[in-house]
Amino acid sequence: MNSTSHHANPAADQAAALWAARLDGSVLSVNDRAALDRWLAADPVHRALLASYCQFSADLEQHLPLLEGIKVRSAEKSSAQSTARPLPWLPRPLWAGVMLTAAAAVALVLWLGRSPTQTENLATPIGQRQSLTLADGTQVELNAQTSLQVELGRSERRARLAIGQAFFTVAPDATRPFYVETPAGSVRVTGTQFDVRADTPTNLEVTVLEGSVQVRPAHGTGTAPLSLTAGTQFARGKARLLTSAELAAALAWRTGQIVFDGTSLRDALAHFARFHGRSIHATDTAADLRVGGRYSLDDLDGFLSALEEFLPVRATRDPSGAIEVRLRDEH
Repeated sequence: MNSTSHHANPAADQAAALWAARLDGSVLSVNDRAALDRWLAADPVHRALLASYCQFSADLEQHLPLLEGIKVRSAEKSSAQSTARPLPWLPRPLWAGVMLTAAAAVALVLWLGRSPTQTENLATPIGQRQSLTLADGTQVELNAQTSLQVELGRSERRARLAIGQAFFTVAPDATRPFYVETPAGSVRVTGTQFDVRADTPTNLEVTVLEGSVQVRPAHGTGTAPLSLTAGTQFARGKARLLTSAELAAALAWRTGQIVFDGTSLRDALAHFARFHGRSIHATDTAADLRVGGRYSLDDLDGFLSALEEFLPVRATRDPSGAIEVRLRDEH
């Protein structure tokens, strides 16, 4: 697992606010553009900070009375200074430059009030699982080939699951809700235990072990979130109550196990393919055979041997390491 932490940096915040103001107020010169590119490349956090400040431009309209007061006071002060002149990067009157600076200052204040105090980028490699505890006490378990970014802020906590599977034991905090965002939808909680699986950009599977969560699919037919309670799973666009055996099977990966119960050979092999990061598939004639039992995710050879023992199939490997499972009499 690769993990990096970035704590609040006032200098970076201020620079991001100023760059946002410059982007909003003028067209950057070639030299300014090069300077911005260097600043963005210096630290991955810079890009996220700038993106967040750029989102504030519409919000600043409601703060115009405050900005006007700052502008007047600044203009009065600057009128007494004969050397005052517009900033070189902004070909506008002095008051416009003051307005942009004031806007950046207000944006900085607004952002610091809700900015993340810590960002962690987490990733697990092929065939490995990881467990860790976040700064707020939340425990996270990551399945293999999972990419997760966590931002712990003063008013909310967010985890962005780009791909993979993660189990969360969220530290209770009613003042800071915890969100898990995936390409296929989001989950909101304040403190509970639940699993999120996002193997593809269109797939979202949420399983609740304790407490309750709210699920908002990205492509749902309605705008209201779905409420899930303990023992409930959201998958394939629908929510249903699981049996105790089904719940245990859904979370078996946490102990390195996987449980199949009438699962198609196609889907069973796909689970091992994702975990081991290699091509493992069944031919069309064998793909719909059904698989049952509990297996170790780490033991791919043992799983394939079991398939050959209990099903009329054989597994073959090509020089690249890809595995194909076909019927025994299939050529």
